[in-house]
Amino acid sequence: MSLDSQGVNVNVKMDKDNLYMEESFSDLTSGYIRRLTPVTQDGLPDTTRKTIFIAQTQVMTQGGPLPIQGPIEADSLKDALEKFPDAVNAAIEQLIERSNEMRREEASKIVLPGSEVSSIFTK
Repeated sequence: MSLDSQGVNVNVKMDKDNLYMEESFSDLTSGYIRRLTPVTQDGLPDTTRKTIFIAQTQVMTQGGPLPIQGPIEADSLKDALEKFPDAVNAAIEQLIERSNEMRREEASKIVLPGSEVSSIFTK
């Protein structure tokens, strides 16, 4: 059975002008640094674009491991290694801020009489 017979139309296209070669570096304890090197359609280095570095780790929570990821502003792997802790801390701070925003949004929802939530408490 094919996707077309299911009525599903998958139209996935790669951006040929935005290709990166991905490499991963790890100390096997703290996390990973992903290096995304821009390449041309031929797989050759594209020197007109900047290499991207991304910090990746996980922290343990009551609900289990939580993946953390954030950009590292660096010009080399050596520079990215030095900036790894700051990038992880910044990503965690952003995660906490977003979590607090979501809590505030949830707490600010108004429950009107007659809604499902309020009817639960009147039974």
